[in-house]
Amino acid sequence: MKPAPFDYYRPRSVAQACQLLAEAAGCAAVLAGGQTLMPLLALRMSQPLVIVDINKIDALTGVTGVSQGIRIGPVVRQNEIIANEVLRRSLPVLVSATRHVGHHQTRNRGTLGGSIALGEPAAELPAAAVALGAAIEVRSIRGTRRIPADEMYLAPYATALESDELITAIEFPDWPGHSVPLFREVARRPGDFALVGLVGMLTIESGRISRVGVTWFGMGPTPMKARRAEAALQGQSVAGLDIQGIAELAIVDTAAFDDRHASAEYRRTVGRRIFAQSLREALDVREAA
Repeated sequence: MKPAPFDYYRPRSVAQACQLLAEAAGCAAVLAGGQTLMPLLALRMSQPLVIVDINKIDALTGVTGVSQGIRIGPVVRQNEIIANEVLRRSLPVLVSATRHVGHHQTRNRGTLGGSIALGEPAAELPAAAVALGAAIEVRSIRGTRRIPADEMYLAPYATALESDELITAIEFPDWPGHSVPLFREVARRPGDFALVGLVGMLTIESGRISRVGVTWFGMGPTPMKARRAEAALQGQSVAGLDIQGIAELAIVDTAAFDDRHASAEYRRTVGRRIFAQSLREALDVREAA
């Protein structure tokens, strides 16, 4: 099939893009990497009247340091994240998560902002943003606002982003340099969406956990923050930690489901195991350091 007819625009500024989105009155789609949008257009599962291609807007590119964090432009390609030395040092778990997104070829085109905006429940990058406490900066002709990542996702593919709003940056807060990444996913094949996955960071100071953020993906209708497990870990001594008990708490904050790929019970069982394994590995790495 071929896409339904649409008007195509390639703005050169954020202001111009926002104006186009406002004029489209909810009938526009934003083109960044196009890894999801283009197949949907070809199958006519998406039929916007207007396509706004944001790839020529310089203000939406780059990785820069800001006060107490790192700002990443929404059209930064996923392979750019993997190759970026600043992100490798400061946000290693974001780099690890990005390595599992699709395949090398798709990561050459796919963008951080596109994945964040889509809100696929089994995707790595929305979950990483939630786990790390990121903020999504969005803009429209009405102004600019910031959406905490853990308030961004409302339901499968439904976000707090309004139809006339454009993501202009994703800002990740600083984590201490000695923080340990937590990442694991189980998928049928490399590049497939995860059946079960978790992503997060853990900071240990003087033998105690001083900061923690962990989020599930593929375990519910949105990225699912493991709030009970985070609360149980915060401030705790790593000595004698009840890892299996905390893994049980982590599962409580999921909404595991049955589908043709896996059962809810499978997801819960595997989730307990990978949570416990990841936490043990993180603590071992910290002790070895």
